[in-house]
Amino acid sequence: MNKLDHAKRRQILAMLCEGSSMRSISRVVDVSINTVSKLLVEAGEACLAIHDENVRGVKASRIQCDEIWSFCHAKQKNVATAKAAPEGAGDVWTWTAIDADTKLIVSYWVGDRSGESAMVLMDDLRDRVANRVQLTTDGHKAYLEAVEGAFGADVDYAQLVKLYGPTITAPGRYSPAECIGAKKVRVEGNPDIDHVSTSYVERQNLTMRMSMRRFTRLTDAFSKKLDNHIHALALYFVFYNFTRIHKTLRMSPAMAAGITDRLWSLDDVIAKIDEMAPAPAKRGAYKKRNV
Repeated sequence: MNKLDHAKRRQILAMLCEGSSMRSISRVVDVSINTVSKLLVEAGEACLAIHDENVRGVKASRIQCDEIWSFCHAKQKNVATAKAAPEGAGDVWTWTAIDADTKLIVSYWVGDRSGESAMVLMDDLRDRVANRVQLTTDGHKAYLEAVEGAFGADVDYAQLVKLYGPTITAPGRYSPAECIGAKKVRVEGNPDIDHVSTSYVERQNLTMRMSMRRFTRLTDAFSKKLDNHIHALALYFVFYNFTRIHKTLRMSPAMAAGITDRLWSLDDVIAKIDEMAPAPAKRGAYKKRNV
């Protein structure tokens, strides 16, 4: 079986992490688009495993959560009339939980914006933190039941409820209404009001939009399949947590959080890909054909 050499695999993964589109990567690296797509799937599966195995027992004091919108194949309003819309087409929300001190993405989930997705995120977050934390979310009501179900009373939880002005309905404008203020609402425990904030997780949302081509607005670079969307996010979160030096921390978030003692590289992702690759099938006996 033909196998792409290590240098090219590393180059493809680096370009995916830096926001290049899959077709531009195929042209620059001189490989087919199918090769890039196949490597993305393999890297995504490897990164899902890396995050699940390594981001455990996190000692955090302040966690911020938020959700960011994107879509696959077509926006939700257009799915009904879209041609051959696959399963998972429509609006897709990526839920994230970030440690405000180390900037580590502790937990994430890709789904809709329902209470069920909020519960999945909170249950996963609860399994990954090692101590009682102060938790801040926005005013999305789905968080209330989800936090209660996952943490009970073992959390200091507050919501930052934003107040918006009138909705702007100018033709062609996609920006939300202007935020004119915010109020801090204590929900559970004894959260420090001075640290009730979602600034870090919202800045992380911007980093996601800048780092993945499929999150760019007003282009045709959106994800065409939900699986590819999930795999791209998995690769991004491992790249962000383990292999990229955070400018203010001067180390990776994973190092700052104490879950690793070294700076990883994309070679570690490739090693995980090779580790998870199925063993080559045994070749059968050669049979001579009669001509």
